[in-house]
Amino acid sequence: MEQVAHDRAKREESSSQVPLGYSVADEETEWLQSFLLLLFRSLKKHPPLLLDTVKNVCDILNPLDQLGIYKSNPGLIGLGCLVSSIAGIITVAYPQMKLKTH
Repeated sequence: MEQVAHDRAKREESSSQVPLGYSVADEETEWLQSFLLLLFRSLKKHPPLLLDTVKNVCDILNPLDQLGIYKSNPGLIGLGCLVSSIAGIITVAYPQMKLKTH
């Protein structure tokens, strides 16, 4: 992610023209768009990281509901548990998809 961000910063420095009608809101949405694009590219290049991220997002739904932080319906909780279980099965069936920590 750092390398992609560094390359993007270099490209932006080379084209330092400010377009007409530029505002602070454009800067904030541009930052969010660039962050989401960087996240998407990083997850696309590293499938084990994508799988682990999806599993962790699904695993957080139930505690958030139980603690009353984010109320959701039982169907969403069940779907999150199902997706998390499938992601766990994939990591067992395909060891190369397990996120390696060095």
